[in-house]
Amino acid sequence: MHTVEIEHVSKTFGTHVAVNDLCLSVPQGSTYGFIGPNGSGKTTTLRMIMRIYHPDAGSGAIRVLGETGASAANDRVGYLPEERGLYKKMKVRDVLRFYAELKGRRDHKQAVAAWLERFELSAWANKKVETLSKGMAQKVQFISAVIAEPDLVILDEPFTGLDPVNADVLREAVLEQRRRGATVIFSTHDMAVAEKMCDYVFMIYKGKKVLDGTLDSIKDQYKQDIIRVQVDGNGFDPHALPGVEQVNDFGRMQELRVGSKADTQEVLKALMGQGRVRHFEITRPSLHDIFIRIARPSAEATPDA
Repeated sequence: MHTVEIEHVSKTFGTHVAVNDLCLSVPQGSTYGFIGPNGSGKTTTLRMIMRIYHPDAGSGAIRVLGETGASAANDRVGYLPEERGLYKKMKVRDVLRFYAELKGRRDHKQAVAAWLERFELSAWANKKVETLSKGMAQKVQFISAVIAEPDLVILDEPFTGLDPVNADVLREAVLEQRRRGATVIFSTHDMAVAEKMCDYVFMIYKGKKVLDGTLDSIKDQYKQDIIRVQVDGNGFDPHALPGVEQVNDFGRMQELRVGSKADTQEVLKALMGQGRVRHFEITRPSLHDIFIRIARPSAEATPDA
């Protein structure tokens, strides 16, 4: 069973092709991560799933919860948009009641109170939205997306701008949606979050799907060509090591990408000649590294389409 099915869908804006012949199936009850550089088509795809945008005439179809109509299943979908949009003059409690009733939930009183307490917003329940900090408003926006317990939850960059404590609180709330049986789709630029949270990861680049599957199946497409090292010594030069083609320097630790003919034992021997080796690990690339390999050649800092 699939909650969302996209079949050969394209979307253009003038001469710009935002999404190009996209096929995608989101399994029911999964956590599905959308990744990709700015301008790659993530938000456009999410908005087509939400029927905010419609695919180009003559391209394929989108089924959400088994339905294809323009307003089909809307009451069963919760959405947190990239551009946060709450009614600033309304009180927090009233905003949440409004969104609950908009989606057909009438028994919302206890649910609203429970969510406000959970997110430490009870003291702000009768204050106007415009008085909230950015982080508080983001938590209210999330509650408004899930207050009616939708079958599908779509979150566009839900963790952006949150401090670590609030990000953890929101992350647990997202996972709770999955545990209660909802399907969760969210976009993120944080590869560590996608790697830890998602059952499936989809990457779109220049409007085309370039990755789609479980993290293991994606990593299986790449060989073990990454060596993570930590070496004491001021004279350490990873670029001089035999077989090393690329170096990602993270300060205390370096990731070395080696060629297919590289001898990892020779790399280790050379490292030991440069200083004390505290860490040496041969591994497959991380999702972050895979992302960079795909997107770096011509990535552009443009707003997401």
